[in-house]
Amino acid sequence: MKLEDLKYEYDKLQEKYGAKELDSIYNGGCTENPDFCFVFMNPTGRNIASSKEWKGRKSPWIGTKNIWDLFYRLNLMDEEIYKLIKFIKPNEWTEEFADVVYEDVKKHKYFITNLGKCTQLDARILPNNVYEEYLELLKKEIEIINPKVIILFGNQVSSIVLKEKISVSECRKKMFERDINGKTYKFYSVYYPVGNGRINIDKSIEDIRYIQENGGK
Repeated sequence: MKLEDLKYEYDKLQEKYGAKELDSIYNGGCTENPDFCFVFMNPTGRNIASSKEWKGRKSPWIGTKNIWDLFYRLNLMDEEIYKLIKFIKPNEWTEEFADVVYEDVKKHKYFITNLGKCTQLDARILPNNVYEEYLELLKKEIEIINPKVIILFGNQVSSIVLKEKISVSECRKKMFERDINGKTYKFYSVYYPVGNGRINIDKSIEDIRYIQENGGK
């Protein structure tokens, strides 16, 4: 199975749970044994790739600024590209520039995805049952790309993926091991670093740096 094969299922769930006028947002980055797989919640219409007029890649955070602060401060983004992201306006992202950004993500050996791929008009909180419908698809993503470490952002995503009640504040830098189709993967739960969670970005960076320095141990 390939990542491309999952898009049909994502699009069916977009019709069920997402905004009708927007497309699913899938994933992007290094797809062969990345050092990190970063799992966020779900996309919003702020991602300009969710527009049906957008013909380029449908990857997370296209046309946004704040999340790239996290990756740059983790030394996971070239400075020239980061400065361009911060300089241009969201609607000035082109399909070609989105490819440049994600080639940089690939070069730095990480993969970006969301647990839920159903794009919403705004940043509304989705109920657990919606995310739970995506869980098996996320597991297939993980199987396909085979990451060394998986970073789960926020309490809700962490609780659903790890299948136990998670409070990020109580398990910082703690590794969880979970089996997916016979293979054990390493998971960490980290503060959500954007939106209302922006105030916690320094804690997110601190914890991910710890994971980087300790090799996911």
